[in-house]
Amino acid sequence: MDGVAAEPLIELDSVEKVFTVRRRAGRLRRTRHEVRAVDGLTFQVPRGEMVGYIGPNGAGKSTTIKMLTGILVPSGGRLRVAGIDPSRQRTRLARRIGVVFGQRTTLWWDLPLKDSYELVRRMYRVPAAVFRANLDRCIELLDLAPLLDVPVRQLSLGQRMRGDITAALLHDPDVLYLDEPTIGLDVVSKAKVRSFLREINAERGTTVLLTTHDLTDIEQLCRRVMVIDHGRLVFDGDLAGLRAAADGERTLVVDLAEELPPIEGVPGARTVKVEGPRQWLAFPAERSAAPLVTAIAARYPLVDLAVREPDIEALIAELYAGGGAARRDPGGADPAAPDPLRP
Repeated sequence: MDGVAAEPLIELDSVEKVFTVRRRAGRLRRTRHEVRAVDGLTFQVPRGEMVGYIGPNGAGKSTTIKMLTGILVPSGGRLRVAGIDPSRQRTRLARRIGVVFGQRTTLWWDLPLKDSYELVRRMYRVPAAVFRANLDRCIELLDLAPLLDVPVRQLSLGQRMRGDITAALLHDPDVLYLDEPTIGLDVVSKAKVRSFLREINAERGTTVLLTTHDLTDIEQLCRRVMVIDHGRLVFDGDLAGLRAAADGERTLVVDLAEELPPIEGVPGARTVKVEGPRQWLAFPAERSAAPLVTAIAARYPLVDLAVREPDIEALIAELYAGGGAARRDPGGADPAAPDPLRP
């Protein structure tokens, strides 16, 4: 799809969701307050893209997903998925999307896993050949063969998550919404799920919107990241842009031939840690490391070095706490100036 403008599969234009909350204000009196869970959200997701959609608890992520699936009706703005209004045409939309909602299973609790899949096939009227091909592919890549005869209630959280991902893909959806898809998985299983998601995205062009607190998922799966806070989009771009937007720092790890005092006099860098002959120097993320390396090599007995990128968790925390203007990658879909972060 490189070099070709992909059609937007998901479109939000100034979408809002406001909830009315009643609060006690005395013994008999209650007052009404509005809670703005999503506030003027605008973005597009082209067909075939894998996007990380992240933010703190209460930021509006789940509310957004529920509007995209038709569970909630927007209070304002325009929302389309595959050209469909989710809240008005939920049945039609259901055939185009797959959903995995964190710890809420879509499988039948007392049935063996394979019977749940048969029910999914009948619900979505999936042709037998398509169903068999999709199921066999998932069984192979997610190592489900030993689990097919096990009742869902006896599966571990990680096993059930793999089962839910399979159920969401049996009807060949255009878009897949994933909420914490690697929760409860060990390191090996996480790697399998990530590899599986990359493959179905590459082979089928399935659009994936991923919400997760495991930011390794984002780093390994998504070229694009959207950060939401207080219902507003505060960043939309790639990981490199996120590092620049949060004014993060990279680290130059220097191994010297001998133990020496902290390195000094290198413009644009500061020594933050010394441990024997190894020293750590911090410098702005947007700056090249080459001039620093040249300056250090000219003055110190250099043995080895490495550049470490800023930690993504720290960058996002900085975005949440910064209170600055919302950031958008220059290549983002929305050319309008973004709103400032809400306090």
